[in-house]
Order: sequence, then C-alpha cells, then structure tokens
Amino acid sequence: MAIEVPLSFISSKLSQPKISICNFHNLPSNGQLKFNSNFKYPIAKLFTKNPKPHQTLKPQSHKNQINCMFTGIVEEMGEVKQLGYGVNGGFDLKIGAKVVLEGVKLGDSIAVNGTCLTVTEFNTELSEFTVGLAPETLRKTSLVELEPGSVVNLERALLPSTRMGGHFVQGHVDGTGEIVSLDPENDSLWVKVKTSPELLKYIVPKGFITVDGTSLTVVNVFDDELCFNFMLVSYTQQNVVIPLKKVGQKVNLEVDILGKYVERLLSSGFLESFK
Repeated sequence: MAIEVPLSFISSKLSQPKISICNFHNLPSNGQLKFNSNFKYPIAKLFTKNPKPHQTLKPQSHKNQINCMFTGIVEEMGEVKQLGYGVNGGFDLKIGAKVVLEGVKLGDSIAVNGTCLTVTEFNTELSEFTVGLAPETLRKTSLVELEPGSVVNLERALLPSTRMGGHFVQGHVDGTGEIVSLDPENDSLWVKVKTSPELLKYIVPKGFITVDGTSLTVVNVFDDELCFNFMLVSYTQQNVVIPLKKVGQKVNLEVDILGKYVERLLSSGFLESFK
C-alpha cells in the first residue's frame, strides 16, 4: 500500500532543481517544472507508472478552457486522494467524487474550489478523476495548500439547458483572500475575508462574489480593513467547504466580471464617444 505524504513534505525532498511548492509564487510565468526521477517516496510512483488500460483514460490534448462557464452552485464536495508530479512534468491532482463524474469525458472542465481545470483521467468505477495544475494556477490560487484528505468544492461546466442558479462564473480565479473571522449567528455563519486593494475595488455590498467556487452575495465591504463579509445559511454550510476552513486559511476569489468590463470601458474613453 502506498503511503500518502503531505505536499509540504514532498516539496522539501525535491532537488536538482530544488523547487518547493511554495516557491511557485516566485517562478516566471513560463517556468517549467521537472519531476525528479530520483525521488523514492511512493507517492511519486503514483504519477510516473503507466496506468492499466481498463482503469484510466488519457486524452491526447487538453481542451481550451476559456469557453467554459459555471454558476457558482457547488454540486458536491470531493476529497483529494493523491497529488504529485506527473509524467509530463506537470503537477497532477486526483480527486474522489461521484456527481461530477456523471457523463464525464476527457477534456471536460470541472471547477475545483472555483478554479476551472481540465479532466485528464477518470475512473467511474473508483469514483475518481485527475486534473492537471499549471505553475500559474498554483501561484494564483489556494490549491497549493491542498493535501491528501482535503475537501474541495466541485462543479461541472454549465450546459445550455442548465438553470442559472448563481451568477456568471468563469472559473478564472482573480486572486486569494484570507479568512479573518468566522462568527455564528443562530444557525447562520458570518464569514469575513481580507483581500488585496486590487480585488476589493470590484467588490460591492449586495454584489456577487465567488469564494472557493461558491456564488455568494456580499453583505458589507470594509475599505479601511481591506475586508468584506457574507453570510452562509445552514444549508450552504453543509454543502460547501468554507465552514470547514479555519481563520488564517486562504480562499479563492473571483470577482464579478461585469465590474471589470465597466472599468475597462471607462478607462478606454468609451463615454467620450457619446459626447
């Protein structure tokens, strides 16, 4: 039986080149990762041995993700099974799930904690699928903090026939925030998150925000604290990962794209053309 090793432990053992997962934030945008074939721990073998034909499928190419759209309504919570370097030098993440595997195909997009990722392998009998993580994804999202046993929000890409229960979510994480407080009120939960000024300017009271892939309504914005808050009702608390996190942990944030479009139009002098 292979022993699952925390991601932080794997990172400390890699050498030639010596790359810690935390150091992805310092890599150039076109930085290339290489698997160290001398790494002897069992988890490495999980991503270097050839899978049995009847167990897994591999795509020939990755689907372009920019055409995907999500609603921010989490379909299920999955569990991280394995993670490590793959045969192509990238970083692979294997997740246990059931609902999102219904009708799944290679190249499909699934939002993992609000991050649009491409399915590269799946096994419906074992109820698991694998996605690839690029260095830029690890730099921009909280997925770098995952380890075996972590729980993640999952949502399949939107179909034309799907009800639009949340708002337009691209699955393109704008950045991360840090949970600064979790305060219960009766059976509801107040969550306060701190983020950067660059993201906070797009967040408005009663506006949409996507937190770890969950479509939520902002209650208040605290400009002096660089914070905003929202409330989770009892049902939502039982079906998303946010309440399972602790103060100080990161969450993925995607702001409402409409705000960015408005800013772009105004900065381009769009209104001047009507004068």
